[in-house]
Amino acid sequence: MIITCPCGEKKFEVNENLIPDKGRLLKCGSCDQTWFFNKNVSEQTNPLIDKPIKQKKILYKDKKTNKLISNTPIKPGSELVKYKPKYNFTFGKFLSYIIVSIITFVAIIIVLDTFKDPLSNIFPNLELVLYNLFETLRDLILFAKDLN
Repeated sequence: MIITCPCGEKKFEVNENLIPDKGRLLKCGSCDQTWFFNKNVSEQTNPLIDKPIKQKKILYKDKKTNKLISNTPIKPGSELVKYKPKYNFTFGKFLSYIIVSIITFVAIIIVLDTFKDPLSNIFPNLELVLYNLFETLRDLILFAKDLN
C-alpha cells in the first residue's frame, strides 16, 4: 500500500498488515508531520498536528550592491559561519613576531658564517660584515642582561 504525506512531498510504501482496520497515527519522516490514516476511508482528513509550511528560500540579486539576498530572515546567532573581525593584533603576537625575526636573523648570520669562504669570492667584504653583525648581537645580549 502506498501512503502519501498530506504535504504531498513524500510517498511511503507501507505493509497493509501494519495498519489496523480502525486506522493508525502516522508521521512523515521527511517533514515530521503527523496525521491519522484509516485505510477504509477513501479520502484522508487533514493532519492532526499542523506544522507551518516551509518557506522556500529564494535568492535574488540586489541591483545596487550586486550581492545575493535571501527572502528568509536570519535570526542573530543562527548563521552557519560567524564572522570575526579581521584585525585582532595583540601585544603577544607582536612579541612573537619580534622573537621569530631575531631567530631568523641569527640563523642567517650562522649560515653566512658557515659558507663565508665560498661567499667571500662573491661578496669581498663579507668577513667584515659578519664581524659587525656578531658584535651587534653581543651588544644586544649585554643590553638584555643589563635590563634585569
